[in-house]
Amino acid sequence: MRVLLTIALLITVVSCSSLGRDRDEFASMSTEEQFYRTANQQLNASNFSGAVRTYQALESRFPFGQYAAQAQLELIYAHYRASNVEGARAAADRFIRLHPDHESIDYAYYMKGVATFSENTGFMSRFLPTDPSKRDISRARDAFNEFSLLMTLYPDSDYTADARARMVFLRNNLAAYEIHVADYYLERRAYIAALNRGRYVVENFQGSPVVADAVAIMVECYLRLGLNDLADTSLALLRDNYPDHATLDNNGEFIVRNHVTNPSLLYTVTFGLLGSNEDNTPLAPTSRPQRSIAPEAAPERGRSLLNILTLGRYGRDATTAPMPGEPPPGSPNPI
Repeated sequence: MRVLLTIALLITVVSCSSLGRDRDEFASMSTEEQFYRTANQQLNASNFSGAVRTYQALESRFPFGQYAAQAQLELIYAHYRASNVEGARAAADRFIRLHPDHESIDYAYYMKGVATFSENTGFMSRFLPTDPSKRDISRARDAFNEFSLLMTLYPDSDYTADARARMVFLRNNLAAYEIHVADYYLERRAYIAALNRGRYVVENFQGSPVVADAVAIMVECYLRLGLNDLADTSLALLRDNYPDHATLDNNGEFIVRNHVTNPSLLYTVTFGLLGSNEDNTPLAPTSRPQRSIAPEAAPERGRSLLNILTLGRYGRDATTAPMPGEPPPGSPNPI
């Protein structure tokens, strides 16, 4: 019982102290203009967490004041600079919902996209070289859609040019992600899945730097599936448009990759220092076999008595080729 009373007392003391700090922090401000000027000073001084608190205090005390809408708009930026991207997105959504006809609503759409754009960039990515196309791209898709919405609703906005540049970057990352997935499937010999990814890039990301890689993936998948006519068509496309691609040799012939799917034990134990992980998977047949006569349409031949008695070791059965000078099965006997 004493422990519970002690915990309750500590919670009460902490709450009172925090309320006291809040009162002390805003004790010198009584008007809406004072709150707004203080928040702007904190924002300009890079005290972003303090600016967030002051903007929120202004809105709670003067929800219908002359600075309320502007404070809500600047709160988006303060959250973003405080590295609170979720808070920035929430503040942008709230502003769009409350002020759909505001003259600066395009800024809210833009900052929502920027916050989503920056959401996957962590602390370590600022100092270590990382490939954003190899990480989760769900936020990249969201940011692309939000910038696209801005350009659709407000094509003459001052933020359209920057949004378009960010969309190009995001689009290239989305295409590169599809190539990474296609490579993953190729290494595991899932050729249909890899082919679908490569074809998706060619059809939906024209102009992206990785379209050439997508065409090369299509060539290899068609070859390994034995679809040689389609492989030739894709190879001609690769030669005509990307003659210097890494998958083409000096003669324009396609270089089939070695699949990283069968590492040796030595390679695994030494973490790739010794041994090999290359698996030279043979290609599918370069031409389809000719159609053979259906078994039910072939003429039947009876087995000889010797073949039956010796369990097929001697004599001729129905599948034995004719002896020299013997007419083929089913042909008329010579007169």
